[in-house]
Amino acid sequence: MPRPPLAPPPPPGRRRIPGAVVLLLIAAACAPPIGVKPMHPREVHRQLTANALSSHEPSEYALRVLGRYGLREVWEDDPARALSVLHAGIRPEADQRDRIFALADLSFAYAGDVRDPARYRAAMVYAYALLFPETGDGPIFDPADPRLRWSYDLYNRALTEGFAQPTATEVAIQPGRYPLPFGDLDVSLDPAQLAWGPFRLTKFVAAADLHVDGLRNRYRDAGIGAPLNASIERSEKAREGTEFARIPASFTIPVTAFLRIETPRASLVSGHVVGSVELIPATEARTVDVDGRAVPLEVESTSSLANTLSSSRLWDVELSGFLQGGLSLFDPKAGSRIRDGLFMLQPYKPGRIPVVFVNGTASSAARWADMVNEIQNDRRIGDRYSIWLFMYNTGNPIAFSAAKLRRALATTVRELDPAGADPALERMVVIGHSQGGLLTKLTAVESGDVFWRTVSDRPLEELEFRDPTERETLREAFFMTRLPFVERVVFVATPHRGSFWSPTILGKLASSLITLPVELVELTTDVITRNQGKLLIRRSERGGLATSIDEMNAANPYLQRLSSLPLAPGVSAHSIIAVRGDGPVEEGDDGVVEYTSAHIDGVASELVVRSGHSVQSNPGAIEEVRRILRLHAGAE
Repeated sequence: MPRPPLAPPPPPGRRRIPGAVVLLLIAAACAPPIGVKPMHPREVHRQLTANALSSHEPSEYALRVLGRYGLREVWEDDPARALSVLHAGIRPEADQRDRIFALADLSFAYAGDVRDPARYRAAMVYAYALLFPETGDGPIFDPADPRLRWSYDLYNRALTEGFAQPTATEVAIQPGRYPLPFGDLDVSLDPAQLAWGPFRLTKFVAAADLHVDGLRNRYRDAGIGAPLNASIERSEKAREGTEFARIPASFTIPVTAFLRIETPRASLVSGHVVGSVELIPATEARTVDVDGRAVPLEVESTSSLANTLSSSRLWDVELSGFLQGGLSLFDPKAGSRIRDGLFMLQPYKPGRIPVVFVNGTASSAARWADMVNEIQNDRRIGDRYSIWLFMYNTGNPIAFSAAKLRRALATTVRELDPAGADPALERMVVIGHSQGGLLTKLTAVESGDVFWRTVSDRPLEELEFRDPTERETLREAFFMTRLPFVERVVFVATPHRGSFWSPTILGKLASSLITLPVELVELTTDVITRNQGKLLIRRSERGGLATSIDEMNAANPYLQRLSSLPLAPGVSAHSIIAVRGDGPVEEGDDGVVEYTSAHIDGVASELVVRSGHSVQSNPGAIEEVRRILRLHAGAE
């Protein structure tokens, strides 16, 4: 067979396409335009569940609506026009769920691109109209449909962004008329919404804008509304209500902002939207009524707690309050009642059991942060308890600090419930860490005169005093009776038989640096002077009055008497003991306290946690406290 003629050479400037490529092009032209290809399941899930909140791109649900109305290309070229066309198609009498969700999602995505608050406000209005139509129809979507949860999130976040300050981190939800892409929004705000007891809510910061450091877990209750952190300032004209009297003005409290919209579906058509702002502190409610339905509020308390502690004076006074016995631990503006050391995290509500946390040496109430965060966010017990914290100058003598704690608790219970009508106040739980555990025990013992005999063999009544208040001060410090409202105590890493650190060189040095309160020194000097030969004042090795460090020496007579005292009848006790390493528990210690010192007989339970001395933030210790509180509240 003769060979076929050679193909003519390609014209200049053109390249010959190889035959294999030609075949590939022909095959591609014949390939179906629709098909599937393998993809990792996580990537498929990401594409199917992405939305404007999580990826800055519209969800597949919103893109599907655009495609249904031939607006995909319009959206790519001119998002504002696509939104306008989609909005113009709203018909109140028709099923508009898909369209309105798409408008909410697309508006939020577009607002993020152009940073337009009006677009965020539009997303908020669309989401509200979707969630709460005035028709009172049933569920907008099946509970399994992710758009149901996304609609809440779109409303919440769009509410925050729609009223965010452009040059600050604050959210300024104020009355006035605000523009919308399809009309306007009239917002009203009753000034009473800014009142919280004697305080005024101010400086709102979106919880979503805050990263939380230092706390083990971050909690948020899912629901409706924008979670905010609100600063508080004490109103000069408002009376200091008893239930709010022990809340420091430096606190940040969790507040949820809810913008209630009138006839939302009809407003989308008319272009005039009317709404009213409600500011709901988490301490007051966890739900909001919408059209006769109790809807859960979106609440976050963790960031408020972290925000409070990040700017708190508590950290600053841990060491200074230990070394300076007369130092004021609270800002003068904190409130007169707080000066005795006891403060609350929420206003008093009848029916809630007080749980009181007492910190240890050279420490502060801030060290309970992880435990407080876990307890107040445990729905089984969070609403059953009121969290109280006690601060004291931890270098002062133990009896002096214990008397202060006992006085503060008794005063608070009497102020909150003068008629004795709230049985919950009679079921108090006191939890103490380290030295705080010794103070805790002194709320629940009947000492008789065992402490007094360490300083005198004469009855207190035989001593001479400059005035009766001196006698009562000594009586408070040396004669302990069980506080009748203390029902349960928890000892955490408590040196019942002393700390081996106390008699060391470092312990003695620390004790020598402590300056005791002037009033205590003057009282002691005056009583000794007037009662020569009637008192045995045990001084520290340096010659001064004994400090808390001296008294936590196992050889100290006061501590020995305290360790021998049983708890009063009717008081339940629990021990949480820290032991480092994995050796035998009975031979271990936590770096400050030995197991044999922290262990006491007769407690309802004892848990050993492998930890250093600061065990109060250990997950095992927190879970044990949670268990004890559930047990105490009857929730277990």
